Amino acid sequence: MRVVQQLQRRAHQVSRIVREEGVRQVGVRALHNAARRLGAGAEVFPVRLEDVRAADLGSPRPVVVPPVPADGRLTVNWVSTPPAPGSGGHTTMFRLVEHLESLGHTCRLYLYDVYGSRAADHEPVIRSAYPGFRGPVLDVLDGMADAHAVFATAWMTAYPVFNDPCAGRRFYLVQDYEPWFYPVGGLSALAENTYRMGFHGFTAGRYLADKLRGEIGMSADHFDFGCDADRYHLREGVRRDGVVFYARRLAPRRAIEVGLLALEVFAARHPDVTIHTYGEKIGSLGPRHVDHGLITPDRLNDLYNRCYAGLSLSMTNVSLVPHEMLAAGCVPVVNDAVHNRVVLDNDHVRYAPATPHDLARALSDVVTTPDFAATALAASTSVSGRSWDAAGHHLEKLLTHSL
Repeated sequence: MRVVQQLQRRAHQVSRIVREEGVRQVGVRALHNAARRLGAGAEVFPVRLEDVRAADLGSPRPVVVPPVPADGRLTVNWVSTPPAPGSGGHTTMFRLVEHLESLGHTCRLYLYDVYGSRAADHEPVIRSAYPGFRGPVLDVLDGMADAHAVFATAWMTAYPVFNDPCAGRRFYLVQDYEPWFYPVGGLSALAENTYRMGFHGFTAGRYLADKLRGEIGMSADHFDFGCDADRYHLREGVRRDGVVFYARRLAPRRAIEVGLLALEVFAARHPDVTIHTYGEKIGSLGPRHVDHGLITPDRLNDLYNRCYAGLSLSMTNVSLVPHEMLAAGCVPVVNDAVHNRVVLDNDHVRYAPATPHDLARALSDVVTTPDFAATALAASTSVSGRSWDAAGHHLEKLLTHSL
């Protein structure tokens, strides 16, 4: 059945490419795909060029907001790339969406897929991964219906949000400073331009809101990171025997090269400590290494409870990982940077310069902490009051006061 679904999805992609770009473009894409398989060439461009061409930032559309009904229930369009397995950004977005739905608001999801798949191709995965989401899954290229609010959720989705003629005040869920995802050049400029589209930002943590307001002049509010305490929590009676690293080659901002070198230095000092990695398969690091790859959140809580320390590197905005580690009594070791300190704001996080030896020393300090059980309890307690409900309530307050 899965093979059939994949073949159907590929047929839909080819059909759309032919319809929108012509038969010749199918051959061009095939050559690009072949080049990538051989290790050459660039990835598919992350935004449709026609969307960039259409976005004249000097001539924004007038803002039209439909009247809010007497019961105060809003309709919100969310424009997103298709969710990827384990994506923290999509998880946070759906938490906010589901919170609005729980309060009686209507949320529609419009997918923006530069690879040519239909929304219907992604819907089964979305329903399975985010079963609490009740709204429709639609294709933004078919146009959006009028709403009270329209959210961009990643830089490439800001272009259709800017261009679409539907009613609704424009907002921008900003979870990272995405120009930093690229070398300084065309893509970083296209990403940064989206912060000048006149949208109101709703950012993950105070650092991004301060940066957008101070450096770009974009209006923005922020929400504090929550923690899913039902899923990530301290388990009694579990023996800790290792350290864990969130390793993602596909996310350069997570600095896997520095992290692996730090683990190498650490392993030489502590050959008796097990090294766990997760996020994606990376291969063997030695006899005491366990390569978990992509694992479920429930298994991840078990893993955190088996580790003294967790290495979580963020060269841009911090990820969800450190708070989840803290909840399980696993002490995060994080690269020392203002964006990490401002957002985490937690005395139980260990900061170290982003060098292999400094990070290895910080891991060593945690592993050799006397009476670690008390340290684990204090770390877990420090995030016990953080829930995602606060972020959801802040979002609803922002919407109701803005519309």
